[in-house]
Amino acid sequence: VSIAELVSGVVGIKTFINPDARTRENLGRERQGSGIVIDEAGLVLTIGYLMVEAHAAEIVTSTGRTVPADIVGYDHETGFGLLRAIEPLKLKPLAFGKSAAVQKGDPVLVASFGGPGMVGAAHVAAKREFAGEWEYLLDEAIFTSPPHPAWSGAALLNREGKLIGVGSLIVGDTTGNKDGTPGNMFVPIDLLPPILADLLADGRVSGSGRPWVGVTTTEVNGRLLVKSVTPGGPAEKAGVQRGDFIVGVGSEPAKSLAEFYRKVWAQGSAGAAIPLDVQHGAGEPRRVDVKSINRLDHLKLK
Repeated sequence: VSIAELVSGVVGIKTFINPDARTRENLGRERQGSGIVIDEAGLVLTIGYLMVEAHAAEIVTSTGRTVPADIVGYDHETGFGLLRAIEPLKLKPLAFGKSAAVQKGDPVLVASFGGPGMVGAAHVAAKREFAGEWEYLLDEAIFTSPPHPAWSGAALLNREGKLIGVGSLIVGDTTGNKDGTPGNMFVPIDLLPPILADLLADGRVSGSGRPWVGVTTTEVNGRLLVKSVTPGGPAEKAGVQRGDFIVGVGSEPAKSLAEFYRKVWAQGSAGAAIPLDVQHGAGEPRRVDVKSINRLDHLKLK
């Protein structure tokens, strides 16, 4: 199979965001990146931040054809987003591989929209946990190197040309060893099949979801610093402020983002009260009970 044929199912996407969207300030009113055709009817998989809170979208094929698309679904926990072309794209969908089967050191291809010229060779630098500052955690993300210049929504392909991941980030430390090896982080495709039916039926995964408190937190010298608090979110309503340190959950210490998230999620499902132990400046830690919600209920979703 030629590279051109292999990546014909990697399309461009452009989205137009609700004027009152919660993510508009950070992610923009119009967003562009890549998407991946995954069925014959024009279902397109992408990274969710390109389409969350969109009211309209367009798909662009490698021949320059532009087709309007419907917003299908978004999942905060994995980071996946789905669109569907309103008319057949007549493009061969990419077959799924098994992301669990890929190993460190394996050769891979990273393909973004733009044809063969936007396909880059890479290798798997690591498979490891990834914790994002926005209450996001993958138990095992795929990290590749060297970095691809157009990673958002790009397809990660194994040596058989099958889809094993969707591009999410550019990072400065792929290995996790602080050796300065730059590259990209991909969301493993194995996370999609268990939630696909829910996304197609309801636009979101069924159930109440994980508790979300609405803080952006970073690790600083073994401590968790609150970089920002989501306006109108649960943490702000409870009195958590930018510059606070989160020292634990329910009197149990939390020294890393992953540890913090897992302790929050262990409190129950969305709606549970989260007992945050918060320190401001040099003061004594105080208990703040945060009434959590489902992240999706805070967004302006179509």
